[in-house]
Amino acid sequence: MTEVVRIGRDVFERLLSEARIHPEIECCGMLAGRDGVISTVFPAQNALRSSKAYEIAPAELFAIFRRMRAEALEHLGIYHSHPTGENFPSALDIDWAFYPEAAYLIVSPQPKATRPIRAFRIREGQAREIDLQII
Repeated sequence: MTEVVRIGRDVFERLLSEARIHPEIECCGMLAGRDGVISTVFPAQNALRSSKAYEIAPAELFAIFRRMRAEALEHLGIYHSHPTGENFPSALDIDWAFYPEAAYLIVSPQPKATRPIRAFRIREGQAREIDLQII
């Protein structure tokens, strides 16, 4: 059985927009929703301001989780962009994947990307692509 992550079309478009605002650095943030459908984007600052890595500062991460709880949302995913290269988890992405139940969405800001957003499950040092269903 193929695993699927469901995402609202408006969220899909927002992630593409986020990646294209500052295409020279990785954008990042958290994804939440209800009943397994990603419906809310919590953009965050990339504390590293890097084109090759991202990190959400602990205080900002805690604030996002507090907002999720206050809005009765489930933490469903984490997103970031890969400004250059393939939107597949890097070795660093895999090493820093601390939420095994979350879907990791990687966005390409490249206008001609055939699959501009791809989703992965990253567990125990292994990345496995999962289907992304836009609803």
